[in-house]
Amino acid sequence: MVGSVLEEMRIRSLGVIDDAVVELSPGFTAVTGETGAGKTMVVTSLGLLLGGRADAALVRIGAKAAVVEGRISVSAGAPAAVRAEEAGAELEDGTLLISRTVSAEGRSRAHIGGRSVPVGVLAELADELVAVHGQTDQQGLLRPARQRAALDRYAGGAVTGPHAKYAAAYRRLRAVSTELDTLITRARERAQEADLLRFGLNEIAAVEPRPGEDAELSAEAERLGHAEALASAASLAYGALAGNIEDPEGIDATTLVAGAGRALDAVRSHDPALAGLADRMGEISILLGDVAGELAGYADNLDADPLRLAAVEERRAALTQLTRKYGADVTAVLAWAEEGAQRLTELEGDDDRIGELTAERDALRDELSGLAQALTDTRTEAAARFADAVTAELASLAMPHARVSFDIRQTEDPDGVEVDGRLVAYGPSGVDEVELLLAPHPGAPPRPIAKGASGGELSRVMLAVEVVFAGTDPVPTYLFDEVDAGVGGKAAVEIGRRLAKLAKSAQVVVVTHLPQVAAFADRQLLVEKTNDGTVTRSGVTVLEGEDRVRELSRMLAGQEDSQTARAHAEELLATARADG
Repeated sequence: MVGSVLEEMRIRSLGVIDDAVVELSPGFTAVTGETGAGKTMVVTSLGLLLGGRADAALVRIGAKAAVVEGRISVSAGAPAAVRAEEAGAELEDGTLLISRTVSAEGRSRAHIGGRSVPVGVLAELADELVAVHGQTDQQGLLRPARQRAALDRYAGGAVTGPHAKYAAAYRRLRAVSTELDTLITRARERAQEADLLRFGLNEIAAVEPRPGEDAELSAEAERLGHAEALASAASLAYGALAGNIEDPEGIDATTLVAGAGRALDAVRSHDPALAGLADRMGEISILLGDVAGELAGYADNLDADPLRLAAVEERRAALTQLTRKYGADVTAVLAWAEEGAQRLTELEGDDDRIGELTAERDALRDELSGLAQALTDTRTEAAARFADAVTAELASLAMPHARVSFDIRQTEDPDGVEVDGRLVAYGPSGVDEVELLLAPHPGAPPRPIAKGASGGELSRVMLAVEVVFAGTDPVPTYLFDEVDAGVGGKAAVEIGRRLAKLAKSAQVVVVTHLPQVAAFADRQLLVEKTNDGTVTRSGVTVLEGEDRVRELSRMLAGQEDSQTARAHAEELLATARADG
């Protein structure tokens, strides 16, 4: 038996259900009841419990919220258990508790093992726990993309490996093509940008600015512009410190300080404090001498050349032209030039990049062609096996002459990849368009199941597909709603028999109106409304013995007490037990 089993669901304020508990078990469980009694709410509840879309219309009128709670036994180490623990859920003795709440305003909350989680986590668990099939899912099977996914699922590892390689090459090709298209589309913009950068770099190169040159020239211009005043001030200061040649009798600071120093030196031995002052006076004398010497040199070296001033101003004007365009100062201009040179190298290298990308794109297209062909070959081989297996199952579902096949084809596209000498359209899953075909009887041409299958035939094809999947890629629980739509008589008996077979390796829950199907169930649940039109806790009961015979009689003839119907019901149960 499977490692995970849906044991129980409690449903409150959902549709016609007020408060009910659905107790499930391993094996085959049939859910029956009169039309409108709320059987499909079981499917709806499980859909919500496993991440389905929340709809405020599901909330019972007058209730604040609908709540669905489920208890699932999960084997330790199973993918569902691992994912639940990753989400922070706690498992109690191998039991996982899941709940979903939908408010009357449409807000939704989900909890797993006592921990609040995003609804998406429930959907991830659903992939590992339950396969839900209803009329909506049958319609989904009509879409070629779903049929291709079903074929790939059946093929398993044989397709997984080639598909992974193809998908990686496809993603790289898309990225390379996008970058290449961008470079080609922006060629004119890049050329304009490159021209502007070249002009600017040439203009800066012609001036050849040096770092900090603008500040140096500014200081020099200030000095040259006031050369006479600076020379006069330096001469006067020098005369005050060192004496004036034109007035040798004049008193200068150096002479006065020297005299003061000699006076103090004469008596310094009598008082340490005065000796200290004498030393400081000596330092002043030395400092005055140094300053006087520098003033003399400054005056001698001061350049008052008007030609030099004109050259400085001309240079400053050239630098100003650059700072007006490329930066606040020369340092910023040089930084712009460095960045501009790097960008120009990139732009000029785009032509090389275009060549490299073009070569890589062509190589990837060639690689993709080979990978697509390998994927097609693998699918073709798997399709033959899958079709044979489903056809064999249909023979057991009262369609002995039906044959299922796959049409695997490609669409020509001049911009596609080459496969078998043709250019064909390609996508993330390869180049194949996969369509499931059905020939319901000999002589009938194979037609897409969307056109060639009646409602009952489509239900049986769906069931046959799941039975085949159960042998290759099983899930713990299958839930079928109206899988027997449009079916009756012998075909209904065969559907019940195949569901019972599927239940030997998985938990199977079926919402049905056919007694031929319900009779094969290991357990039968009856959903009943009360007089006020609601389903309460006592409205979902397990049928055993006489109660089950009465319900099957009702399903057969609409009369629980019809002796003919009772006899037929007992015969159905006996047939089912004999098959078991």
